[in-house]
Amino acid sequence: MRFLIIAALAATPALAAPPPISQAELRATIERLVGFGTRHSASDTTSPTRGIGAARAYAAARFAEIGAKCGGCLTIEQPSVTVTAPRLPKPTAIVDVLAIQRGTTDPDRVVIISGHIDSRNSDPLDAVGDAPGANDDASGTAAVIEAARVLSGQKFPATIVYAVLSGEEQGLHGGKLLAATAKAKGWRVEAVLNNDIIGNSRGSGRARDDRTVRVFSEGTRATETPEQASKRRYNGGEVDSPARNLSRFVAERGKAAGLKVEMIYRTDRYSRGGDQVPMLEAGIPAVRITERQEHYDRQHQNVRVENGRRYGDTIDGVDFAYLAKVTRLNVASLAALATAPGVPTGVTIEGAVTPDTILKWQAVPGAARYTVWWRHTTSPTWQFSRDAGAATTLTLKGIDIDSWFFGVAAVGADGASSPVVFPGEAGAFGG
Repeated sequence: MRFLIIAALAATPALAAPPPISQAELRATIERLVGFGTRHSASDTTSPTRGIGAARAYAAARFAEIGAKCGGCLTIEQPSVTVTAPRLPKPTAIVDVLAIQRGTTDPDRVVIISGHIDSRNSDPLDAVGDAPGANDDASGTAAVIEAARVLSGQKFPATIVYAVLSGEEQGLHGGKLLAATAKAKGWRVEAVLNNDIIGNSRGSGRARDDRTVRVFSEGTRATETPEQASKRRYNGGEVDSPARNLSRFVAERGKAAGLKVEMIYRTDRYSRGGDQVPMLEAGIPAVRITERQEHYDRQHQNVRVENGRRYGDTIDGVDFAYLAKVTRLNVASLAALATAPGVPTGVTIEGAVTPDTILKWQAVPGAARYTVWWRHTTSPTWQFSRDAGAATTLTLKGIDIDSWFFGVAAVGADGASSPVVFPGEAGAFGG
């Protein structure tokens, strides 16, 4: 499987000779963001040099600059909503900065890369004190902007949205706003890659890992109904949600990025959250990408030294070579998703009390053929495949439905493959 998908990725015309990921560009973005002092969502919105307003203006200006170099290929929008919440006791404008690269032939199909631009220190209500947020999450924002710089000069069938979100630290408000925006625009969002804390390679326990990145994905869908849950519990699908199969898709691109992708079977870290959560709650497939080793002295802390121990999320804690690898993983995954046909819909399976398994699905615009995948029920990745050609059904003779998990992917004429879709409601993208 790995060889087949990576070979298809390399053969995709849209991916020919993209500009390399630049550590200098990533550093320049984080330096500017840290330089705004604080990016708390309730901080200054009028100063050109300090606060969330200046930071958002910088992100919009960077997108505009990148868009100008590709002949206006990026449309910049800044949806907003006023929020009052426990961490925002006064009405506060939450503003997302979006750069939209419209697809050429399937523009209503959308893939998104996101990171949050806001920051916080030890006190979640402190909108005045310094909160540099170099890694949490200027690193994610830098990856989003760098992805736009690298991919904007190319054309893709699907639309790519580069999303810089606000209000994450105060209640995931930017993710909620993005989900609402996607719904209002009628986007058919196939995937969200949410990048949050992706630039550090040294953990609190002194372990160092600059070769591994974690991808968190929900198991059962957040939108699952009681009836769907009953069917899923009986027939399977606990590890085949759209987000889980999206994580497998991302993991297959790890080798090309110089990274081992560790799939974590959780929506997020234990009892913690990120902007992928409201996307999942809206029925949108989303994963969280996060460094392998987190340094908790550098998260949500005032900058200080106590008993010889340094605290605070400052730029010296960012490993830019590692951040470049994680950004490369995002770029490869985004490009592959936006190039491939959309995921199959209406995937069904039958074969009870027979030695054969039959899969059926609806035709996908832009698909030249389809691949049926199956694996042992205890395997984390797809293991075996069969080409179905241009047909929308395939019978697997002698492969019984009871002993395996199955799925279907759509493949373009250039060999670019969509994520695999597990049959039924448990695995349906956008369902």
